[in-house]
Amino acid sequence: MADEKRRYRARLGDRDFTIVGNSSVEHMAAVTKKLNDELDQIQKLAPKLSRQDQALLLAFNSISDQLKIQDELEELTAPDNVNLIDGE
Repeated sequence: MADEKRRYRARLGDRDFTIVGNSSVEHMAAVTKKLNDELDQIQKLAPKLSRQDQALLLAFNSISDQLKIQDELEELTAPDNVNLIDGE
């Protein structure tokens, strides 16, 4: 069932978490890997930042990316951008 809650254990950075949600194990594993990859990149680029500041920067970057994608989707699905193939 899609509404069934799952418990997923994830190591995020240097801490362990148990995450509860509806997503598949595969999705949670992909998110965990992406988060850790991006956190590693931030740590290499800004090693003097605290772990908390690195995490905040990661959150900021993630929300920024999400908003850009949302804007692109809204632009693509706007009524003005719908092209008719049949009956032009």
